[in-house]
Amino acid sequence: MIKTSQWNIKSGKVSGKNPNVKQLNSFLEGIRSKLFECYNSLFNEGKEITCETLRNKYLGIEERKPTLIEVFKDHNLKMKELIGKEFSKGTWERYETSLRHTQAFMKWKYNITDIDVRHINPGFVADYEFYLRTVRDCSNNSAVKYIKNFQKIINICIDKEWINKNPFVGYKSKIETVDVRFLTDLQLKNIQSKKFISERLSIVRDIFIFCCFTGLAYIDVKNLTKHKITRGIDGGLWIKIKRTKTKVEASIPILADAQEILSRYENHPKCVNESTALPVLSNQKTNEYLKEIGALCDIDFDITFHTARRTFATTVTLNNGVPLEIVSKMLGHTNIRMTQHYAKIQDKKIGEDMLVLKNALTKIKS
Repeated sequence: MIKTSQWNIKSGKVSGKNPNVKQLNSFLEGIRSKLFECYNSLFNEGKEITCETLRNKYLGIEERKPTLIEVFKDHNLKMKELIGKEFSKGTWERYETSLRHTQAFMKWKYNITDIDVRHINPGFVADYEFYLRTVRDCSNNSAVKYIKNFQKIINICIDKEWINKNPFVGYKSKIETVDVRFLTDLQLKNIQSKKFISERLSIVRDIFIFCCFTGLAYIDVKNLTKHKITRGIDGGLWIKIKRTKTKVEASIPILADAQEILSRYENHPKCVNESTALPVLSNQKTNEYLKEIGALCDIDFDITFHTARRTFATTVTLNNGVPLEIVSKMLGHTNIRMTQHYAKIQDKKIGEDMLVLKNALTKIKS
């Protein structure tokens, strides 16, 4: 024990010259020297210097290192809590799939279940993309989307200064434009008129046709309730919704073909019990049955529920003279470019419009 009278405040040492005092002062000087080293180290690393960080540095207590899967799971958990507010359930599910792919990749490549985020480098990103394209057999667009999801997690780590060097520097990827498939007038009529023995196929066909004449996406028709169907300015029935994906308001006049389907299922038990406009099955089952319907109707490509939206944009509206801007509003798109991706003008429409031009030019010359 050191008495107060023995302590030299100015020198920060114990006063006296006996061996015990010298030994104690030497010990204290060692602590002081080590603390200065720790201070300089924290300063050079650009870290916050507090009593706690200085103590941990001196005692050799390592700063807790965040891991990739830990950050990924935390991101997905927060996203799940924001479903319906900032994100859709589908977006959360895609990130959950991305997480599983990331875990499977690390097991395949490194035989590990997690990794310190500081160890993720450009080689990790390149190997991950290679894994997605080969082992997972993902298409170019699917692989790019999974990598983009992964990049978001890395950006979180960079923003929190857990990673000093961005592993995506120099990385390039591009979504390829996919040939948009839609039903022609004849194909649409063939599916409409087809008689199915199976009730499940008939129901899925009817809901698919309903969306061919309204442009609704799967999630929007699934969530469609009767109170979202109102009387419009023209006296007819309109669908007034906010798109689940883009949160954009969409107003769609209900055409006769769509109105007939709504009336057909007005008293269906599923619609009555769940207060929905149509008895929509799960997305997986719907697309499974649509492949069957396509085969039975001799469609030369695999139709999915999204085919209905493309058919509405192209065959039902644009090819019948509805302006692109109006189609864009009914689809609930945020800009015209999105609509142009769906809307492919058929040769028939081009021919008709050019014929009008030819006739007009002929009149001018005569």
